[in-house]
Amino acid sequence: MDTSQNIKLKTREEILETKLTLQQLQFNRVLEITQAINDNIAIVDLFNLYKGLLTWEMGIKKFALYTHDDEVWTCVTSAGIEEKDLAVDLTTYLPQYQRRRYIDEPEHALLQHFSVVVPVYHKEYAIAYAFLGSEGVDDLGTQGYDPLTLISAITNIIAVAIENKRLFKRQLDQERLKREMELAVQVQNMLIPSELPNNERYEFSGIYQPHEGVGGDYYDFFEVGGGEVAFCIADISGKGIAAALLMSNFQANLQTLVHRKYLSVKKFANRLNSLVLRTTQGDKFITFFIARYHVRKKRLRYLCAGHNPPFMYTQGKIQRLDKGCTILGAFSKIPSIEFGEIFLEEDALFLLYTDGLTDLQNEDDAYFDDDKVEAFIKNNHDLSVKKFNDKLMKEVNEFKGPRSFPDDISVLTGRLFVNAKGIEEPTVKK
Repeated sequence: MDTSQNIKLKTREEILETKLTLQQLQFNRVLEITQAINDNIAIVDLFNLYKGLLTWEMGIKKFALYTHDDEVWTCVTSAGIEEKDLAVDLTTYLPQYQRRRYIDEPEHALLQHFSVVVPVYHKEYAIAYAFLGSEGVDDLGTQGYDPLTLISAITNIIAVAIENKRLFKRQLDQERLKREMELAVQVQNMLIPSELPNNERYEFSGIYQPHEGVGGDYYDFFEVGGGEVAFCIADISGKGIAAALLMSNFQANLQTLVHRKYLSVKKFANRLNSLVLRTTQGDKFITFFIARYHVRKKRLRYLCAGHNPPFMYTQGKIQRLDKGCTILGAFSKIPSIEFGEIFLEEDALFLLYTDGLTDLQNEDDAYFDDDKVEAFIKNNHDLSVKKFNDKLMKEVNEFKGPRSFPDDISVLTGRLFVNAKGIEEPTVKK
């Protein structure tokens, strides 16, 4: 065998040995990354492993790996690219890359650094994109194998592992949110009275329709002693768990203040306002309405703090109870306060509600506005409050059609039987 044949044979052996070594490298790196994933290493360590493989072992000078979280694409690890270039948004470019391909974008601030893009898809949606610069990739290509095959395989493994971690975290978040929601529902159930009075002096019935399972609406009824009762409704800005917890704090403070018999309306409003402001730090506010009724004197006093003025139907007429003050929690001191005082001669029907009722729209974008509420009261004022509320919700559901409720809806309907029998002067102990 002559010298030239020996050289050719040696060259083929060297090429085969190089290919075998590189294949062993591929196998070892895939095995290493798979083992790391099985060991449940942190995502940041997974990124570092990926970066080390591409830069130190494969000599890739420039690369960027993008993954998404809630549809926001972010560069999670990179090399050789300045931060100002990585800040460029690639959202509009990414959908066009549905398979591994060469790219040529010399005018693009970021893409000009890359020559290859390796997308990773799960079923029909992308979970990662790896952008690679030509330096390193071309050098590896001269060694007798396609480096993109290894990079694609490892990128797929990394991306799937990250996606699985993301989905697992989302599942944990959903389970935690579910537990928090269950707790908030329990809190809400303690706030909203399960039973309201129905006797010869007064009857009340409520509707509570939260937008997100729990919400920031609240209504209540109190027997405050001395022949007086009180009823109220409130609405905190915002929805969901936070609103429900804030409202629970408000209810606790209200329970304390409402039973202080000799507290003037002005002091009552200012103290409640201060307590709301202390709790919310000015980030949220509460609209509120409360009425106190002295059974024997037939006297109704009320305060409307920025809330939708309730309706009162008596003697064939409808009146709005709109005297009061500003919302609670917006100012350190309420600018001015006035209260309404009415002496009832005949039975009176009251409809207290939150703005979720009148903000409701149908498919024609018409509102279930105050005029519709007033018309409903005129047509149904003779019903018991329970039947009144049942019919109101039926009409509301028919009005909105397939549309969902945009906000929490709460209604407190009450009737005071002004001339009921058995109302006597309270006994004075000597």
